[in-house]
Amino acid sequence: MNQKRLELRKQYWPTVPDDLLWVRHGKKGFITIPRTMPLVLSLLDEMSKSKPLSGAYLALWCRTYDDCMVTITNPSYLAFESGFTGQRAVQTWMGRMKKLQELGFIMVEPGPAGPYSHVLLINPYIVIRKLKDHLPAPKFNALIGRASEIGADDLIQKPTIAA
Repeated sequence: MNQKRLELRKQYWPTVPDDLLWVRHGKKGFITIPRTMPLVLSLLDEMSKSKPLSGAYLALWCRTYDDCMVTITNPSYLAFESGFTGQRAVQTWMGRMKKLQELGFIMVEPGPAGPYSHVLLINPYIVIRKLKDHLPAPKFNALIGRASEIGADDLIQKPTIAA
């Protein structure tokens, strides 16, 4: 499939060299995120109406590796990356972190940088599946549709067969 997409790309943009593109293989500075991340972020903001969580959540994802853990040494950097500035930036960010923890998207352990020194990102599909009854059906169904389209079956709850 990758070869077919590469050939198609070369058909559409034959003069664009690879070094002009951010090709993941062989380069540093990449993370792996769910292809459904835009829908996940939208659902996060939906769960916290007037206090968007998406910036804080995406900033965490952008700092993780495949171990799903983030060690925070300077909360003000994360607050800034999350889109918060000013005197209350860290306090605002900490409020978003608390909400992410309450919803189950992250687990935290305290350390030298405060209560959010160590953060573990939980599979967002599993968390969203648990919160399904509190989510708007159109957005949840859009997420299910996209997950199905890309073959992400950890969002789809397996039916249980009664014995």
